[in-house]
Formats: sequence, structure tokens, C-alpha cells
Amino acid sequence: MITLCKTCGTSYEVIGTPPEHCDICEDERQYVPATGQQWVNVNDLCASHSNKWRQHDSALLSIRTVPDFAINQRAFILLTPEGNILWDCIATLDDATKTLITSLGGLKAIAISHPHYYTTMQDWAAEFNAPIYLHASDSKWVMCDSPWIKFWDGDTLALAQDIKLIRLGGHFAGGCVLHWAREEGIVLSGDILQVTPGSDAVSFMWSYPNMLPLPARTVCDIIHRLRAVKFNKLYGAFEGKDILEDADAIVQRSGEKYINCLE
Repeated sequence: MITLCKTCGTSYEVIGTPPEHCDICEDERQYVPATGQQWVNVNDLCASHSNKWRQHDSALLSIRTVPDFAINQRAFILLTPEGNILWDCIATLDDATKTLITSLGGLKAIAISHPHYYTTMQDWAAEFNAPIYLHASDSKWVMCDSPWIKFWDGDTLALAQDIKLIRLGGHFAGGCVLHWAREEGIVLSGDILQVTPGSDAVSFMWSYPNMLPLPARTVCDIIHRLRAVKFNKLYGAFEGKDILEDADAIVQRSGEKYINCLE
């Protein structure tokens, strides 16, 4: 049986009682609530929650669990001529979501920015016969194994002719963003790059809930890696966290400001 951590949404396969601790939440980049560790099984979650869909353009959809669950991130579905790609993951894979994704043509692949969003990835992969691409640097954080997982190394991985993963590190050693070279370029950033409340800047943190920053040299490396990547739009991990114009220039300015504050 699969049980989920209520705080981060990570899957654990259990026989009998759930584990005492969630390894993801015990890590300093996440947290255990003051009220203690709590669990929920997948069936109960699907009975109390559903998914909200939004169309951002003709080929980009996002889905988010409502009411809020765990970290409350959104996932994206990229509709491409080579097959559909799920970027990041949410815990709730209910019957309506299965029907809608099947009607869109299923999934060719799943790619996830970092371990906080692994959630029920193994269920999505099994449902749609889709490989899961995770960076090998984060392999220790897989809490529920799957034959669909494919670890990759290096700094880039092509998922389609105009779609690639770019390892930026920072928040996690294997932390990735997705670059889609359509129109003027789109980056899906998870929270490897965190869009700020005004949607006019981004920030970079080792731990967001515990407010632990990244060192200047790491942020310098991140913005250097992105300097050669053209993108006008950036969509972050959370609803409404979108930069819809001049995103590449905004990321560069944000990185420089962050480094100046640290130094």
C-alpha cells in the first residue's frame, strides 16, 4: 500500500503501519510540523481532493491539487508533436485526471525538477507507461522505487527536439529546469528558481521553508548556465508565479542582486 507524507506528499510503500519519519521532511531543506509526522493513503487523498486545470496557451497546461495539499506545487503538461510531457508531479492522480490526460494522448515522458516534487510519480508512470527522468545526483531521495525511473547524468538532457532539461543545482545537487525552445522560449523552473510575489524577480534558496540561502558562488554558477539560454517566459512551481515577458533578463538581474546582497 502507498502512503503519503501530509507535509511534503512523498510516497512510501508500506506493509502495516506507516514509517515513523519522512526522510524528505527530516532533511533541513524541508521540515517536520510542530504537530508531528502525519500520513494519508492515496485513496483517501483522492476522495477528499481533486485537480484544478489551467490552460496557459495552446500547448501548455498546469494542474494543481485542491484544496491545498502538502507543498501545494503545480505540475505542467506540455503538448508536443512528439508526445506529451509531464513536468513536475502532484500527488493526486484521480480518475478524472486519468481520463483527461488519456484524451490528450497520454504521456511520453515525466521529468521532475527535484525530490520535493517526486510525490506519486511511480503511479503516474505506471498509469501512462511513461519513463521518469530524474537526475542521478538526487537518486538517494527516491523513497518509492519504480521500474520506470531513468537516472541521467551531466548538465543537459533532450526530451524532444525543442525540449531539454538543464541541471542548475542549488536547491538540490540535481535540481533541474526545463527549457522549451518554442516561440521566444519558455522555462519551467519548479522552485530551483523561485518567482517572487511581484512576478518581477526570482530568488534562489537552499531551503525555502527554513529560509537558508545559497552561497554566492552557487548562484553565480546558476545564472552563468542560463546566460546562453533564450527564454521570454518563466513559470514557477506555484499558481500565479509566472513571468510573462523578459524572463531571461529578469533572472540575470535577480542573480546579480542576490550576489550583491550576500557580498
